[in-house]
Amino acid sequence: MKSGFISLVGRPNSGKSTLLNNIIGKKVAITSNKPQTTRNQIKGIYHEKDYQMIFVDTPGIHKATHKLGTYLNRYTYDSVQDVDLHLFVVDGSVSFGKGDEFVFEKIKKTNKPIILVLNKIDKLTKEEIFYKIKNLSEKYEFDEIVPISALKSQNIKELIQVIKKFLTDDIPYYEKDTYTDQSLSFQISEIVREKIFELTDQEIPHSITCITENIEKKKNSYYLQVCVIVDRDSIKKIIIGKQGKMIKEIGVKARDDLEQLLGKKVYLETYVKVIKKWRDKEKYLQEFGYSSFE
Repeated sequence: MKSGFISLVGRPNSGKSTLLNNIIGKKVAITSNKPQTTRNQIKGIYHEKDYQMIFVDTPGIHKATHKLGTYLNRYTYDSVQDVDLHLFVVDGSVSFGKGDEFVFEKIKKTNKPIILVLNKIDKLTKEEIFYKIKNLSEKYEFDEIVPISALKSQNIKELIQVIKKFLTDDIPYYEKDTYTDQSLSFQISEIVREKIFELTDQEIPHSITCITENIEKKKNSYYLQVCVIVDRDSIKKIIIGKQGKMIKEIGVKARDDLEQLLGKKVYLETYVKVIKKWRDKEKYLQEFGYSSFE
C-alpha cells in the first residue's frame, strides 16, 4: 500500500474542485464558474487496490478585501505545508500570469514536488497545448506537467498514474468506503450555497454563507433546515425573490442533489438572515466554522 496527501492549489476558478470531484467519482466539493467558490479545506479520498490518495482542495489564492478573504489565503498557505505533493492547477485557456507566478512561488517554498496540471485543454488545439507545455517547462521548474480537462475527463487516469510515482507513505489513512472527511451538515450547507452561485449574479454569492441548523432523519426521508446568511437587506430581497420565487428555485435545485446524496426523499426548509458585515467580524467567522485569526 502506498499513500500520501496531495494539495490542489491554484488561482480561483482554475478548476480545482471540478478536478477533485472527477478523481473521486463523487461530488465532494461544490463547483461554479464564479471564482472563490471553495471556502474550506476539503479532503477527497481516492482508493485503488494498492494506493490511497488524500486530495486537499484549498480555497483559491486571491487578493483579500475582507477578513474572510484574509482567512482563506492563510488557510491555504497553512494547508500546503503538510502535504507530500502539490497539484498546481492552472487554467490553460488563458495566459500564465502574475497570479499564477505568485502561487507557484508560495508552494515552491515548501520544497515538495510540484506537478503542473494544465487544465481546460478542451479549449485548446494540440499545437497550442504543445507550445504551452514547452514554454512553461523552459521557464519554471516543475517535477511533471500533465495536460487535462477536468470538465471533459481528459487525461485524468494519466494524472493518477503520474501521482503514484510521488507517494511515499505505506499505510492507509482512511477506511476503503470513506471518500471525504466532511460532515453531513457541511455537505448539506455547501449544496445549498452552490445553487445560490448558479442562480444569482456575480457579486451575490460571495456575500453569503449557509448553515445547516437541523437534520431530522426519518424512516424514508430527511427533514432539513438551512439558514442563508447575507450581509445586506438588499441581498436578502434578491435571495428571496419576487413572491419567494428565487428561494423556492434554490430549494428545488438543492433538494435534487440532496436526495442523491442522502438516498432518501428530502424536505428542505430554507430561510434568510441578515448579519451586517459578517465577513469582517471574527465572532461570526468562528461561529460559521472559520478558525481564529490569532
